[in-house]
Amino acid sequence: MTHLAQINLDFATVAHLQIRDAYDWHQRVWQCFPGRDGKQRDFLTRLDTRPEGFRLLIVSPINPVRPDWCPQDSEHWKVRPIPDDYFKRRCYAFQLCANPTKKIAVQNADGSRKKNGRRVPLSNRVELLSWITRKGKQGGFTVDDETLHTFSHGREYFSKNGIRGLHSAVEFEGVLTVIDSKRFCEVFKRGIGPAKAFGFGLLVIAPIA
Repeated sequence: MTHLAQINLDFATVAHLQIRDAYDWHQRVWQCFPGRDGKQRDFLTRLDTRPEGFRLLIVSPINPVRPDWCPQDSEHWKVRPIPDDYFKRRCYAFQLCANPTKKIAVQNADGSRKKNGRRVPLSNRVELLSWITRKGKQGGFTVDDETLHTFSHGREYFSKNGIRGLHSAVEFEGVLTVIDSKRFCEVFKRGIGPAKAFGFGLLVIAPIA
């Protein structure tokens, strides 16, 4: 069973909590899973900015616990189970905030190629379409090219242990068709692309009749 939690907070509350960037949100979300210090992250998140404040979505294999910093009423905190048969529909409208990148070769001073290249963000539509198509093939679905829209959210900075980092966020929206429900269910739980710990990779889906 998969669980979906939704947290709604206004701007004043977030400012009072001193949540400034993606890493601060990441640390706060861990408080929804007490007693798991040192364990590997197995949840996904997505943060949306709305006129009234922030909406945080959390997908996890275990039932999250409402943290002390979140009000307990249903307007601010909601959790519901997602049964596995939810992923057996044919078509879904989807949204995905991702951090699509590619690796480019980097040379050493002597001209030899470094073992690990440098990750750079993708930007043009051809590269983005190729990226989501490849991820879909791996995840048991295809994307309808004609309905696909991509939007750049620009660069998102964060600070972790005093070190400044950067992600490039791209929103994908459109219609997908499931070709393998088992793999599709797995990719929903696992997430798509890099930087999942920082709010990327959560697939938001709604069945289409």
